Amino acid sequence: MSSTGEYIRQFLTYNEGRPLIFTEGGFWLFFAILLLGYSLVYKTRYLRSLYLLAFSLFFYFKSSGLFFILLIFSTVCDYTLGRLIHSSKTHWKRKGLLAISVFINLAVLSFFKYSYFFTDSVNSLAGTDLQPFNFLSHWSNKFFGTSLDVAAIVLPVGISFFTFQTISYTVDIFRGKVDPVNNIVDFGFYVSFFPQLVAGPIVRAAEFIPQLYKKYSLTQREFGYALFLILNGMIKKVVISDYISINFVDRIFASPLSYSGFENLLATYGYSVQIYCDFSGYTDMAIGVALLLGFRLPINFNSPYKAVNITDFWHRWHISLSSWLRDYLYIPLGGNRKGTTRTYANLLVTMLLGGLWHGANIRFVIWGGIHGISLAIHKVWTGFFPSANGPSPLWKRAVSAVITFHVVCLSWVFFRAESLSKAWEMLIQMGTRFGWQSFGAIVGSYLPVIGLAGIALAIHWLPVSWKEHYRGAFINTPLWLKLIITLLVALVIFQFKTADLQPFIYFRF
Repeated sequence: MSSTGEYIRQFLTYNEGRPLIFTEGGFWLFFAILLLGYSLVYKTRYLRSLYLLAFSLFFYFKSSGLFFILLIFSTVCDYTLGRLIHSSKTHWKRKGLLAISVFINLAVLSFFKYSYFFTDSVNSLAGTDLQPFNFLSHWSNKFFGTSLDVAAIVLPVGISFFTFQTISYTVDIFRGKVDPVNNIVDFGFYVSFFPQLVAGPIVRAAEFIPQLYKKYSLTQREFGYALFLILNGMIKKVVISDYISINFVDRIFASPLSYSGFENLLATYGYSVQIYCDFSGYTDMAIGVALLLGFRLPINFNSPYKAVNITDFWHRWHISLSSWLRDYLYIPLGGNRKGTTRTYANLLVTMLLGGLWHGANIRFVIWGGIHGISLAIHKVWTGFFPSANGPSPLWKRAVSAVITFHVVCLSWVFFRAESLSKAWEMLIQMGTRFGWQSFGAIVGSYLPVIGLAGIALAIHWLPVSWKEHYRGAFINTPLWLKLIITLLVALVIFQFKTADLQPFIYFRF
């Protein structure tokens, strides 16, 4: 009895080392408990929102501890400002209220994400010795008796995602694209909906809020599709991404000079597979879990490594972020309406800020710069050769896809490297110490990892019709067979699962 009580106590308290994530058994216990109660309230719209809001806040508490107060703060601020924007009759008042909303959201995001970056920059330029001060930790120590370090600023999980989500809400109200929600419970549920809360996709109010006022519906085919997405996401994350990371990618990125250029190149390819399977795996599971609860989330990935140019890549990769940057940053900057030079500048600024969104580090700025320059080059190319946008032979598409993939891989080196110096070390190793003579030995030594990454890419590059066929085959199987397949997949995942927790990559953003 005491051991059961201890387990319940641990389940209900925050443990920094054991957050609730989709690949852990604790999450599926949480979800099972949620579904039991959900079966009693799902038909009553307000109770459904209130119930899921409560569980979503608990989920975020288990992921970030007292930082769930920030989520509540953001919810209250933008709910209030959204209603004030909608009710204001004069344009300057509406614009001022929108500016307050954007300022509050970006100020909170900047404090937690960029305090060290700003203070280090000021100290370097002015010769000062400024130190960040964590007001949240200070207030927690004062009012709750905690002993948190006020000099340490920890990044709350998912803050970048829910900040962009609430900004889009007030901006869309200002633009007249959406009306404010009826009550703060509905808005709180929209902001905190747990499947996509900590790593996206970034859900627009216009996409999600209308679903709050619809009756619950889930067809038999949708149930099969949701289960397929959850299993597919688990395989991507645990079987492919974590295995490649632990057994190959991490060790080479940690010490590039200890390995040949060929091994560094393979690690770069491996990371391209790892981050895609990790992030798209999370998205698959988020969409599947949300669908079981009766809510439809937008697609976030569409076979990005099939892209034949960098513009096409951003139509396929992290679609919710790329479309957010387009609609709320690139177009307000002027988009392509201010002339050719301004268009290229807007592309570069948008992608540099997109890189900075991922983290306050020059590596992410370089990552964004590579993509911004590549987007500008592609625009120049299509300006000189308009036919490049039209149909082309298979061999041309294949060559274009290979070039695009390697530009993306180059950017991944800076995105993943532990420091800028190690990123350059990797590139230097590839250029000066490639190690062709040990090609066979290297392939033989890493054959399981290379084989798994190769299989993942081969499946990724399959024609859409083939993927629809095997997905449809699973959806059409009887329930008993779905359960057997689920058990078999669970056994495979259990064999691959590591003892240490492997959080999703985008949790840190």
